[in-house]
Amino acid sequence: MRTMNDQEQRTLTIQRTFDAPVELVFAAWTKPKHLVRWFGPNDFTLPTCEQDFRVNGKYNFCMRAPDGTDHWVRGEYREIREFDRLVFTWTRDDGQPAPWVDNMVTLEFEEVKGMTRMTMRHALFSTEHDRNDHQGGWGECFDRLATFLNSVRG
Repeated sequence: MRTMNDQEQRTLTIQRTFDAPVELVFAAWTKPKHLVRWFGPNDFTLPTCEQDFRVNGKYNFCMRAPDGTDHWVRGEYREIREFDRLVFTWTRDDGQPAPWVDNMVTLEFEEVKGMTRMTMRHALFSTEHDRNDHQGGWGECFDRLATFLNSVRG
């Protein structure tokens, strides 16, 4: 029987299939005008969405919770392969005393019968608990992405 090593225990993998073409799903991640409409957990807004979308370019997002609490995330784009793969660092920057470390997010996009299979790997969490906390948030985020994609497809 195979057991998970420490790095696997601190990596979150989520795969979703969206009823939208790969070009649209990729654009939803790469254009601020799209990101502000879906990015973040349920009932969160994205009042700050700064993005320099190029390799080594930076991004800075503020996800605002319904209670008004701001959750800042920043990072750098490490790899961009249009319509295929997107890799970026992910660092929480809430001004909290927790020792946040750079995580690595890899998104892979695959066309499957006119739809898009997206696989996200969010790696290098400092703890398994931190990984688990992100699982629900990403799940809600991807539900919102599906709703957004349906709305723009008409």
